[in-house]
Amino acid sequence: MSADARQLLIAGSGFAGTWAALAAARALAQAGREADIAITVISPAPQLHIRPRLYETAFDEMAPDIAPLLAAVGVAHQAGRVETIDTVRRELALVAADGERTTRRYDKLVLATGSELNRPPVSGLLEHAFDVDQLAGARKLDAHLHALAARPANAARDTVVVVGGGFTGIETAAEMPARLRAILGANARTRVVVIEQSASIGPDLGPGPRPTIEQALAACGVEAVTGLAVTAIDADGITTTDGSHYPSNTVVWTAGARASALAAQIPGGHDAHGRVRADRFLHAAECADVFVTGDTAHAATDEAGNVAMMSCQHALGLGRVAGYNAAAELLETPLHPYSQPKYVTCLDLGPWGAVYTEGWERTVLMSGAEAKALKRSINTEWIYPPPADREAAFALAAPDHVIVP
Repeated sequence: MSADARQLLIAGSGFAGTWAALAAARALAQAGREADIAITVISPAPQLHIRPRLYETAFDEMAPDIAPLLAAVGVAHQAGRVETIDTVRRELALVAADGERTTRRYDKLVLATGSELNRPPVSGLLEHAFDVDQLAGARKLDAHLHALAARPANAARDTVVVVGGGFTGIETAAEMPARLRAILGANARTRVVVIEQSASIGPDLGPGPRPTIEQALAACGVEAVTGLAVTAIDADGITTTDGSHYPSNTVVWTAGARASALAAQIPGGHDAHGRVRADRFLHAAECADVFVTGDTAHAATDEAGNVAMMSCQHALGLGRVAGYNAAAELLETPLHPYSQPKYVTCLDLGPWGAVYTEGWERTVLMSGAEAKALKRSINTEWIYPPPADREAAFALAAPDHVIVP
């Protein structure tokens, strides 16, 4: 690497950040320009956290080490957290784990810092609710659930309330009855309730899979309460907008996500989730040297008006395109427009199985055990990073790689 190499920085090592790094490295290798441009991924640790699996308990499988993979393709990793972005000076302020502060200048920046759980000002939320948004939170919830076995049996101990009946809430709730019985014993009077403020469970999933979801939740032993919001949480339960109180020592908050707070530091328009509005090449609309990707990007997936979801499915494609285009601009070669027209969902429904849909209208094509086998493959194979092999990684890192055939 030459001393005056131009700097391509990627903030974040999640799905989008990892694939942005691989796609950028591939572009440099194909152009024979690896000595001219330095690629660095900045994140607290060289790990890809498998957030779609955090409703499960196989925690040792949920943060694979990507250091060997990055090294294999010639990408550096810098341990630290981006605190501020100065888009005028093209400079990042970083904080290391020991508190040391440094700065890094960039020629191109890929913002891939993901999203975080939305925590509105609900009384008691910060003090009493658990979550499965990050690995540390999922571990904390699991430790709490196991500690319940030492408490006297009562309605609050034996009840889990999941707040939010969207994708994560449904998957978390569907797993919970069996999880509780394994901890508290088959004779415990366990109860799992999912609270959704919309009129129907899974409002963003549409009517297509709803009968399957409702059937599965009932079969798993989950009560679905709709049309109510949570107004307060305490150590012994929740209160809803109709004044009802549900006793529970375990409230799991899953109600919505927002783009990383760093997205707000990028000039230009932002959507209701805080995502930066991107052009077809994933430039931040008003900041030419910044590319946004994954959960920080509001990007059209097709010509029909659909916009990328905050999901690993879209992050995988967004990452590839953003990384490639950041490298391509430095190489002064043509950019690749982002396009991901096929959309599918595969929702885990606990011991009952799963449901698989295709299209934005979410037409159900598979359910039960068959869909569960597909979900297991997705969760344990498809979304994991490739092996630390340069050619194998580059074979999957093209910007036009089809995520869902």
